[in-house]
Amino acid sequence: MKKLLVFIFLLQGGVVLAQLQRPVKWSYLAKKINSKEAEVFMKATVASGWHIYSMQVSGGPTKTSFNFNPSKSYSLIGKTLEPKPKVKYDKVLQKNLTFFEKEVVFKQRIKLHQPSAVVSGVLEFMVCSDKSCLPAEEVAFKIPVS
Repeated sequence: MKKLLVFIFLLQGGVVLAQLQRPVKWSYLAKKINSKEAEVFMKATVASGWHIYSMQVSGGPTKTSFNFNPSKSYSLIGKTLEPKPKVKYDKVLQKNLTFFEKEVVFKQRIKLHQPSAVVSGVLEFMVCSDKSCLPAEEVAFKIPVS
């Protein structure tokens, strides 16, 4: 019985630790511009002390990227946009890295082929602190546009 209680206690501790290692939360929003166009917004809220890399970073950490699923109800207009990132020289990689802290909103303009659509896909990002990095993560998303 004591072993079972110890196991449950350790398991609960592991769950808490796993939650602490989720420093980025994603949220989504769509806004129609007119009957034929809309913008979708993908917002990353980043815990204090952590950062995610921009879409432009190369040769080192995994850059943030968005892969949209093809659909008959919409098509992409241009590339996904990001605000101006922070830049910091990384001594280990010996290069400037671009990243975001606290929060960042990416946006993608779409052309609507139907009155409503669901924009879906997978985003990938990597989160780091000054002490460590977590493995790159993929997140599936669905953003209703109506």
